[in-house]
Amino acid sequence: MTTGTKRGRSWLFFAGFALAALVIAGALSYFADSDPDGLDSATLEGCEVVETSQGEELRGDCIARNAGEHDMSGSPLADYAVGGDGRLTGVAGVLGVVATLAVAGGLFWLLRKRSDKPTERGRT
Repeated sequence: MTTGTKRGRSWLFFAGFALAALVIAGALSYFADSDPDGLDSATLEGCEVVETSQGEELRGDCIARNAGEHDMSGSPLADYAVGGDGRLTGVAGVLGVVATLAVAGGLFWLLRKRSDKPTERGRT
């Protein structure tokens, strides 16, 4: 097998992987459950969420009483949405995948194993 064929198959694999990741992020994210996840549920143990005129209030003793807003809570992709719009969950997922693939691809490219001497194209 020549180097060109190996390289072509590698790119085909990575392109397929990227496409699958984008489809999963873009399409399947709309089916995600909007209820609290396990971490949220665990931090609320021992508390009761009560509706008041000023919003929700926690009563009792739980970890969530000490929680605050995250420093990035006002960022464009906070809460798995674009600009706080819950209908754009898939777009936020796709943007996250693209950013992750770009960073990972850049790191792999920078840290790749390089040969000591230049070779002719098609020869190892």
